Amino acid sequence: MGTTLTAGAGRRTSPAARLFGVLSVILVAAGLSGCGAVNRVPTLQEQAKSAWSEVQNQYQRRADLIPNLVETVKGYAQQEKDVLIGVTEARAKASSVKVDASTVSDPQKFKEYQDAQNQLSGALGRLLVTVEKYPDLKSNQNFLALQSQLEGTENRIAVARRDYITAVQAYNTEVRTIPGRWIAAILYPDAKPMETFTATPNAERPPNVKF
Repeated sequence: MGTTLTAGAGRRTSPAARLFGVLSVILVAAGLSGCGAVNRVPTLQEQAKSAWSEVQNQYQRRADLIPNLVETVKGYAQQEKDVLIGVTEARAKASSVKVDASTVSDPQKFKEYQDAQNQLSGALGRLLVTVEKYPDLKSNQNFLALQSQLEGTENRIAVARRDYITAVQAYNTEVRTIPGRWIAAILYPDAKPMETFTATPNAERPPNVKF
């Protein structure tokens, strides 16, 4: 007797009410951040995926050039068997690594893809340095055309990788910071952080070719 109960004491918040509260916070944050906040996560995600597709496209372009390059070099330098085999095997390995949309958010798959492409880059570098021993080959018009295309492709690969890194940086920042993190968790649960390229070990060193 004489005990006064505080209004609302003993009440428990239901899961639905808690969810409503979370959604309310997200919607308020989105409203404060601007009308485009809710769509920013998928927009940046699609931009990063598009950049990734361009990386794959340029790597494929390089792979398509290699058979003709190897055949041209073979016509002048059949004795460079080990180097030619190395390029062919590296290309086969790089082409065998299967990639899809999930690759960019899977560290192991992404590393496997990058390692295979780096090995092919190294094999190509050794082949082109070896060519220096063969003046006739260096002046062959077919080889010069292939070399020019390959150099252009390597430049395109560098640009595509740079654009991908920039796109992923923007996307990863969005899904790891507020309110993007909240929006992604509720509205876009498939929006996982993406992997990015790292510098090739000893990339600054020229290939070691023994004559």
